[in-house]
Amino acid sequence: MDLRSRQPVAAGRECASRWRNEPGQAPIKDRATSWLAGAGRPVVARVPLVVTLAIFMLAFLVPAWPWLSGEVTIPWDAKSQFFPQVQFLASSLARGEWPWWSPNVFAGWPQISDPQSLLFAPLYVLLAAFNAAISLRAFDAVTFAYLFLGAVGIILLFHDRGWHAGGALVAAMAFALGGSASARIQHTGQIVSLAYLPLALWLLARALERSSWRAGLAAGAVGGLMAIGRDQVALLSLYVLAGFVLAHWVAGEGLLARVRASIKPLAAAAVSGSAIAAVPIIMTTLLAARSNRPEISFAAAAAGSIHPVHLLQFAFADLFGAMDPNIEYWAPQSAIWDAAWGSPGLYLSQNMPLVYAGALTFVAVVSFGLIRGVAWAREIRFFTITAALTLLYALGAYTPAFHLMYDLLPDVALYRRPADATFVLVTLIAVIAGYLVHRWLTGTVPPATRLQRAFEIASPIVLIAGALALAASVVGVRPALVPVVTAVVFTAAAVAILALARRLDARWPVGAVALIAAFMVLDLAWNNAPHVSTALLPARFDALRANTDDETVRLLKGRLVGAAAPDRRDRVELIGIDYHWPNLSLAQGFDHVFGHNPLRLRWFQDATHAGDTVAIPSQRVFSPLYPSYRSAFADLLGVRFIATGVPVEQIDSSLKPGDLNFIARTKDAYVYENPRALPRVMLLTDWRLANFDELLHTGWPNVDPRRTVLLKKAPIGFSRSAAAGTVGSARLVRYANTEVVVEVDAPAGGVLLLNDVWHPWWHASIDGMDAEILKADVIFRAVVCPRGRHVVHFTFRPFAGAVAEMVRKVTHNARP
Repeated sequence: MDLRSRQPVAAGRECASRWRNEPGQAPIKDRATSWLAGAGRPVVARVPLVVTLAIFMLAFLVPAWPWLSGEVTIPWDAKSQFFPQVQFLASSLARGEWPWWSPNVFAGWPQISDPQSLLFAPLYVLLAAFNAAISLRAFDAVTFAYLFLGAVGIILLFHDRGWHAGGALVAAMAFALGGSASARIQHTGQIVSLAYLPLALWLLARALERSSWRAGLAAGAVGGLMAIGRDQVALLSLYVLAGFVLAHWVAGEGLLARVRASIKPLAAAAVSGSAIAAVPIIMTTLLAARSNRPEISFAAAAAGSIHPVHLLQFAFADLFGAMDPNIEYWAPQSAIWDAAWGSPGLYLSQNMPLVYAGALTFVAVVSFGLIRGVAWAREIRFFTITAALTLLYALGAYTPAFHLMYDLLPDVALYRRPADATFVLVTLIAVIAGYLVHRWLTGTVPPATRLQRAFEIASPIVLIAGALALAASVVGVRPALVPVVTAVVFTAAAVAILALARRLDARWPVGAVALIAAFMVLDLAWNNAPHVSTALLPARFDALRANTDDETVRLLKGRLVGAAAPDRRDRVELIGIDYHWPNLSLAQGFDHVFGHNPLRLRWFQDATHAGDTVAIPSQRVFSPLYPSYRSAFADLLGVRFIATGVPVEQIDSSLKPGDLNFIARTKDAYVYENPRALPRVMLLTDWRLANFDELLHTGWPNVDPRRTVLLKKAPIGFSRSAAAGTVGSARLVRYANTEVVVEVDAPAGGVLLLNDVWHPWWHASIDGMDAEILKADVIFRAVVCPRGRHVVHFTFRPFAGAVAEMVRKVTHNARP
C-alpha cells in the first residue's frame, strides 16, 4: 500500500456531508468548512462510537480500580482541603442550612467566595445532597468520574472529526490517567476544571462548524462551569477556548463569513456561560481584593516554574524518584541537585513535574509529530501551537515568554505556579498524540526520509545518554537505571504495538482499538501506579469520617459539649498533628481558629499571622496581637482547647506552668485547655476608641476584654455613663452557618459583641429593625443595643452584599 495515497481531503468532505442541518440553518455546504475536518470519517463507521466508549470504560477502570475499590485513597490536598469542604456541604444540607458561610475555620469564612469550597462543582454537590456522611471512597469516585467525563469529551471530539477510534483511545487514556491528571490528582479543584476542557472543545467545535446556537449554549454552560473553578487550570483552559475560536476564524478563506456564522453560537455561549459563572467569579474577585493575596508577584510565581530537565519525564516516567520514598529525590530544588548544580530557586512539590502520559503518546509525538512533521498538519496545527505556548508558560522563569504573559494576559498575576500549566499541556499533547496515531492507523503518516529515520534512531539514544549523564552528575547512575530501562522496554513495545495495530486494523478494527487500549492500560497502570503522592491507605484519614472513632476527635467533641453554655461556642486549635488535620473542623462540625487554605481574609491574617496551614508545629506563628495562648486575643477568640502534635511549650515558649491545663496525651496529640476562654457573645457596657492598624503592631492594650470593647468609632445611641455599673446578658438562641440569633438583656443599653470575624456581607437587625455591624476588637462584630430586652439577628447575605458592593465600585469609578 502506498502510504501517501490516502489523503484526508475527500474524507473530510464526506464528513461534512454527513452533518445534519438544524432547522433554519443554511445547508452545510454553504457554511464554513471546519479547519479540523477531513481525516477519515469512514474509519469511525468501522468502529462504532458505543464500542469505543465501552472499550474506554473497561480500560479506564483497570488503572483506577485501586481507588474505586477503596484499597487506597487520594491523599494530601484532596483530603486536607477538598474532602472537608464537601463534608461541610453535606452536613449543612442535611441540617437544612445554606453553606455560604462556615464558622468552622479562620473564625468564620465566606465559603461562597472560595474557589476551594466546591460549592459549584455539580457532581460533588450531588454527592453531598444525597449523603450526609461522605465516604473517602465516594469522594474519590467523583474525582475519577470527572476525569472519565473529560476523556469522553475527547472521544466525542475525535468521533466528530472522523478520526480513528484507536487514536481517540490513546488521547482519552493519556488525558485521564497520564501527566498531571494522574500525578496531581490530589488537587481536586484543578481536576474538575481540567475535565471540562475536552467537553468544552467538543461542543465549541460543533457550535462553530454548524453555526448552532444550541451547541453554543451547551459549550457556554460547560465553559461557565469551568470558569467557576477559578483556578489557573480554568484560566488557561479559557485561553485555549478563545484561541480555538480565533483559529476557526483565520483558518482558510472567508474570514468574514466565518465570523458572521459564529456570531449566533458565540452569543449563545456567552449568555449561558455568564449566567453560570458571573456570580461565583464576582464573589471570588471581591474576596481576592480583601484577601491576603490580591495578586502574586512575578518572583513568587516564577518560583513555581517547571525546570527544563523535568521535561525528560515525558520519556522516563519517574526519572528523579518522586514516586518512591526509598529513593532520595534528586531533581531541581532538591538538596542533592542544589549541591551539584546550585539552587534554581524553585518551590515545587515533588509530584508537580511528573508528566508521563504513555509510551505511545511519546513515540507518536516525537516520531510522527516532530520528526516527520505531521504535528503541523492543518487539522491539528492549532493544538500544536497552543501546546508550544502552554509549554513556554509552564517553563516560567526559564524563558522570557512567561514574563510577557504575566504582564500582558489578564488574571495571570493571580496565580502562583506556572507549573499548573502542565495539566493543560498534557491534555493538548494527548489530543495531538491521538491524532498522530489516527494518521498512522489510516496510513497517512508520510514515510520517513533517510534523515528523519536517522533522527528517529538517534533521538532515543540521545535521551537515554542525556538522562544517564544528568544522573551521573547529580546522584550517580544507579537511581536512574530502573526508569531508563523501563522506558526503553515500553517505548520498544509501543513501536511494536503501533505496527501490529495497523496490520490488525485492516481486518479487525475493533481488535486494533482493543490492542491499543490494552497497551495503554498496562503502560499507565505500571508507570503511573499508585504512589506516595496519589494513594495512601484510607485508615490514615479515619479522623475525617463523620462517625470517626479517633481518640482525639472524640475527646475534643466531648469536652466541647461539656463546656457548652447559653453564651458559649468554644473554639479549638489543631496544630502540627498531620497534613489533613487543619480543616478537620469542617468535617467534624466544630470551630477551629485556623485552617488549610491559600486564601485568608486580610484583617484576620494581619491579626493572627495565619499561614496557609498549621500542619506542622513550625507553621503556627504568633503575632503582636495574638502573642501567646496566654493572651487577651486568645481569650476573645474563645480558644478553649488546644491539640498539638508536640508538647505545647515547643510551639509557645512564653507559656508558664498553669497557663494551660493539660488534659490528655492521645495517640495523635497533646490536648490542653485554656480556662480563660471567653464566650462567643457578650454584652459590654464600656467601650474605648482604638486605632486597629496600630494595635496590629503594638498588640492588645491594657484593657480587660471581659468588660471593655474596642471600637473604631463612637457608638451612636448608647451612653457609657448611663450604663456604668449595670450588668446585662446575651445568650445564643440559634447559631447556624448564615444566621446567628442572640437574645439580649440590656437594662441600660450596651454593645453586643459577637466574637466571629467581621465581613461586610453580614447584616444585623434588632427586633426586626436594621442595625449597623461595627468592627470591634480589631476583627470581630458588634452591634449597639438600646436598653431593654431584644432579639438581635445576624444574617449572611452574600448576593445582596456582592451586588451592593459592585454598584458602589461602578458608581465610584464613574464619578468625574
